[in-house]
Amino acid sequence: MAEMNNNHNGTQKKSVRGFAAMDTEKQREIARKGGRAAHEQGVAHEWSSDEARQAGKKGGQARGRSSSSREEGAVL
Repeated sequence: MAEMNNNHNGTQKKSVRGFAAMDTEKQREIARKGGRAAHEQGVAHEWSSDEARQAGKKGGQARGRSSSSREEGAVL
């Protein structure tokens, strides 16, 4: 479990360790290697045209809802 540290106002926060503590470029390098390995092993998901279309439509619908909420002054 992550260590807990007290900050200046007495509340506790988790310390940043492991993957989260790495710089962005190092995280990308590791993720890239994982993606390549998955494709080489044949276990990576590859989107069909229909799956991609459905995902894009779903994302567009969610985006449309959130933008209309913001126009009404809702805080997300």
